[in-house]
Amino acid sequence: MKTYGGMMRDTLRAKAISICNAKIAQKGETVGLSFYAFFANKNDTPDLLMEAAEWWIKTHKLDHFEKAAKIRDMLAAGK
Repeated sequence: MKTYGGMMRDTLRAKAISICNAKIAQKGETVGLSFYAFFANKNDTPDLLMEAAEWWIKTHKLDHFEKAAKIRDMLAAGK
């Protein structure tokens, strides 16, 4: 299994921030999401999915659903 060392590549980070911003704009500051929100409903990028899962679950020990604003702020801060 490939490990990512808790890092998230810049392209995925930018995509995730954009998705968080869109969800917040659509449903408000208290909207929650999971890392699955960053992907389509088909598994066409398994390495990216695993990278996001490792960042979310192993590195930051986040719950399944977190506030989009919290995730956006963490990503923007380079965490």
